[in-house]
Amino acid sequence: MSRVYFSCWRDEFIDNRGKPADEWTESSFNFPEHYNVDKKSKAFIGWDGFAIFEEGVDVVRLATEYAAQYQEYSEACGRCAPGRWGGRILYDLFDKIARGEGEVSDLEHLKEVSRTMMETSKCEIGRTVPKPLLDIMKYFQDEILELINDKKPSPDYDKKCDYIAKVTAPCMDACPSHVDIPAYIEGVRDLRFDDSLQATRKTMPLAHTCGRVCPHPCEDACRRTNLDEPISIMELKRLGADFEDDHGLYWLHPKKQKPLTDKKVAIIGAGPAGLAGAYYLALEGIRCDIFEELPVLGGEVAVGVPEYRMPVEKYNKDIEAVKSLDGVNIYTNTRVDADMMRKFEKEYDAILIATGTRISKKVRAKNEREEIKGYWPAIKFLDEINLYVKYGIGEPVDLTGKTVVCVGGGFTSMDVVRCSVRANAKKVIMLYRRDEATIIRNTTYEEYHEAVEEGVEFIFYSAVEEIITDENDQLKKLKINRFELVPDPNGGRPQLVKIEGADFEIECDYLIPAVSQSADLSHLPEEWEIELTSWGTIKTDGKTYMSSRKGVFAAGDCEYGPMTIVNAVGQAKRAASVMARYVLTGEVTLTDEEIMEDHLRALKVYDKKEKIKGWLPGLPRAVSEKLTVEERKDNNKEVNLGLTQEQAIAEAERCMRCYYIAMVAV
Repeated sequence: MSRVYFSCWRDEFIDNRGKPADEWTESSFNFPEHYNVDKKSKAFIGWDGFAIFEEGVDVVRLATEYAAQYQEYSEACGRCAPGRWGGRILYDLFDKIARGEGEVSDLEHLKEVSRTMMETSKCEIGRTVPKPLLDIMKYFQDEILELINDKKPSPDYDKKCDYIAKVTAPCMDACPSHVDIPAYIEGVRDLRFDDSLQATRKTMPLAHTCGRVCPHPCEDACRRTNLDEPISIMELKRLGADFEDDHGLYWLHPKKQKPLTDKKVAIIGAGPAGLAGAYYLALEGIRCDIFEELPVLGGEVAVGVPEYRMPVEKYNKDIEAVKSLDGVNIYTNTRVDADMMRKFEKEYDAILIATGTRISKKVRAKNEREEIKGYWPAIKFLDEINLYVKYGIGEPVDLTGKTVVCVGGGFTSMDVVRCSVRANAKKVIMLYRRDEATIIRNTTYEEYHEAVEEGVEFIFYSAVEEIITDENDQLKKLKINRFELVPDPNGGRPQLVKIEGADFEIECDYLIPAVSQSADLSHLPEEWEIELTSWGTIKTDGKTYMSSRKGVFAAGDCEYGPMTIVNAVGQAKRAASVMARYVLTGEVTLTDEEIMEDHLRALKVYDKKEKIKGWLPGLPRAVSEKLTVEERKDNNKEVNLGLTQEQAIAEAERCMRCYYIAMVAV
C-alpha cells in the first residue's frame, strides 16, 4: 500500500486532488513513496503510468525529464525511426513547454507522436515511454495549457531536482542477479556472442554454470508467455560462454579491471557466492583472498551438482575467469575457525562469509540416527559421487542391486536420485510430501521429467514415519505415511492431513535425506555475537548484506538458507558493490541503481494479466537436443546438448526486447 496524491498506474486510478490529506485513498501498489531512509519521493513515473506522492509536483518537468531519459537511451539504440526520432520530439516539445515557450499545437503534436510510437516502435521501450506522457497530458491538461497560454516556465524548471532513472525488463527484474537479459539475447541474434557474454558478466560471472543449471525464474516473468511460450532464456545464456571457450577468447570481462589498491578482503568459501564476490571486488581493484575447506574450488556446485548437468570443465572455465583477475588468491583445504576469523578481522579491511549450507537436515522420523548403516545424508552422498566422477578423488559409488529411497523435493534430491540411477541402483524412489506440480516449481519441468524417464519412482503425499533396522543397526525398511490435501472450510490454504490406515512399508538399502540443509557457523567467534535468523543463518538487512558486526558481510546460502546459484550470485554481487565502497570510504551505502532495483522488485515489473498486442503469436519455443535415456542413464555425459546456431537465432528473434524505463523524482 502506498499513500498517493494521484495515481494512474496499470488498472488503478486514484485522484485525491482537492481532498484533505487524511481522506486520501491509498494505492494497492508498492510505489517507492520513500526513496531511501533520508529521502522522500515526490513522484514515480514508468512504463504503465505514474504516481504523485505530494501536492505541487511539477508534472511538466517530470514529463520532460522522463522524455530526456528515453532520448538518451533511444540515441544509443537507434534501431527504429519511431523510437529514435519520436524520442527526440517528445523531449524537445516537453522542454519547450516547460521553458514557457510552448504552443497549443505542440500539445497535439506530442499526442500524435506518442500514439505513433506506441503503435510502430520495434521494441517495448519505444511503445511504453509515451504511455505515462499521454496520461500526464490527459489528467493534467489544464496545468499544461496554463503554462502555454501564460508563456511561463513550469514551477521547477530552473530548480535543482533529482530525477533518478533505471532501465529494467520483466525478466531482468525476476532474475536475482538482474542480468541484462535482452542485451545478451540481442548479442545472440546479431551473432555477437562476445557482446552477449559481456552483457551477462556485468552481473553474472558464472555464465557457463547459470547457462546450464539455473532454475530460470526469468522465464516465469517473460512477457512472451502472455503471447505463446517464454523465451529459452537460460539456454541462450550459455552460448556466449561456450563461444569464448571454443574460440579461446580469454577473458571477455565486462569492463577493464581497475588498478589494485592496498585494500583487501577475506572471503570464506569458494562457491558461487564467494567466487562472484571476489570477481566484482577484484574488478574494482580490491585484493581478495578466498579460503575454501574442500580440496577443490566451486563449493556445492563442484561437489553437489552432477557432471551430467554441469560438466566440471565448463564450471572450471567460470572459476578461471575469476582467477584471471589480478589480486585474487585462493587457498583450498583450509577450514577457517574462530581464531582465523579474529585474525582476518585485524588483517583485512572486510570479510565476506559465503560458506553455504552443507549440513543435511533430518527427515524427523522415529529411530533416525546418522549411525544407522544405510543412512546417507544427501550432501555426503553427493560429495562422494562427484569428487570421484569429476576429480578422481576417493572411490566410485556402486549401488548395483541396491534400493535407494530419497526424501526431498528440490534440486538436491533430484541430483541424488539421478546420480543413484547412474550408480546402477536396482530401484530408486523419491518420497515427497506435496504433489507433482510443486516439485516441478521447486526444480524445473525438464529436471523432473528427465528423472521420470530414467526410471525414478515418485511417491507423492508421503513421508517417512519410522526407520526400521535389524540387530546390527542395518537399515532394512521404512514405514511410510500417506497424506491428502483437505480444503480449508474458511477458504484458507488446504491442509496436509494423514490418511489413517494407509501406511505402508518399503524395503530398502539406503535412505538419503535431502529435505534441506543448514549452515555450519562454528567458525564465528562467540564474542562477536553476530545476529542469526530463526533459520540459523547470518542475519543481514537483505540489501547491503552487512551482518550485525561492522565490516563482516554474508551472502549466499549461509545468509538466506538453501537457495539457487543465481540467488547466491545476486547477493554476492550486491555485497561486493557495497564492500568496495565500504573499504574505500568506510560508508555502507547503496547506489541509485541498487536502490531502484529494490523498489522495482517491490512494485513487480511483470504483469501476468497483460494482453500482448502487436507481435506475431504462435512462434514455437526452441527445444535443444537431449541425450536419449539409453544414451545417458549409465554415464555422466552432459544431457543437454544446447541449441544449434539456427535454433538460437530463431529463439533470440522471438524476444520482444521488453525494456522499460522507471524514474523517481526526489
